[in-house]
Amino acid sequence: MPGPTEPVHAVTSSAVHPTDDPAAAELITAAVRTMAEKGYHGTSVRDIAGAAGVAVGSLYNYFGSKHGLLAVILNRGMDGLVETTESALLNAGTDPAERLRAIVGVHVRRHAESPLESLLGNSELRSLEPSAREVIVTKRDVQQRMFERVIADGVDRGSFHTTNPRETARFIITACTAVATWFRPDGPLTADEITTRYQAVALDAAGFRGPRS
Repeated sequence: MPGPTEPVHAVTSSAVHPTDDPAAAELITAAVRTMAEKGYHGTSVRDIAGAAGVAVGSLYNYFGSKHGLLAVILNRGMDGLVETTESALLNAGTDPAERLRAIVGVHVRRHAESPLESLLGNSELRSLEPSAREVIVTKRDVQQRMFERVIADGVDRGSFHTTNPRETARFIITACTAVATWFRPDGPLTADEITTRYQAVALDAAGFRGPRS
């Protein structure tokens, strides 16, 4: 078993922040991997600490509990997604097609590059206590509404011709999220190629009839 100074992770989780203490970063990365493999309830504090190469007490010192650690991971995942989506919209201008391309690009890439974090976000939300779960659901609603507004605006401006804008937005965001379940970096398509294809699919779903580039 790795000793307290022998972390086993080569790739740091996207839930880690640059300002995190190294031990906290190791715990987050270890928790993402072990919970993705065993599930939240099948993973013990000792499992996480052992995989991180730190003492069991470190988890309590940094996060208070296993539940607190899960909440940090899920909150950071949603915060990062919402922030990058907002930034993409800010930089996309006013054209509805460009705005849709921008947010689809962010969503696809985020889930392609952080599949384990995405898995936890979708499968372990139920493991949070009600108050903590409500926070995550609220952030998901914020993300969903950005897609809904982009589609609705495109319909209002005559760029999109879907007759079901809200359902179209849900369809697109669900499809983008699902990329995490099957995308592999060593697969036949790169993340950039997948992103481009999903942007085209999203425009089709929205009923876009203009030029594609």
